[in-house]
Amino acid sequence: MDFSTVNWIAVIVAAFSGFVIGGLWYSPVLFGNTWMEAAGLSEEQVRSGNNAKIFGFSFFFLLVMSANLAVFLNTPDITWQSGAFYGFLAGFGWVFFALGIVALFELRSWTYIFVNGGYCVVALTVMGMILGGWR
Repeated sequence: MDFSTVNWIAVIVAAFSGFVIGGLWYSPVLFGNTWMEAAGLSEEQVRSGNNAKIFGFSFFFLLVMSANLAVFLNTPDITWQSGAFYGFLAGFGWVFFALGIVALFELRSWTYIFVNGGYCVVALTVMGMILGGWR
């Protein structure tokens, strides 16, 4: 695999898109309240978290995910449409169901699975679109 052909700026932007999507997804505007209830968290608990650790590691993890997806999409024929499609397949076919398996063993609700898995599907779809389109 030739890593010199990976667009590393696109990798960073794609990771940042997952960060922004997560900020919206887990906000009260979209699914924040539903997620807190499904996760058994209160607003006080969420506020008491170490934000530097949470946001820092979240961005690092998104960067790793984005770089991994970029390597998979690193072919000359990838477009934004095919990138989005493959990002969707990674999000839905791998991550959504992996989270679902863990959540079932943790005795979590279907709401928990759909909120968290849905975020991963949307984030990876957009990341794939960026990586596929920005060659």
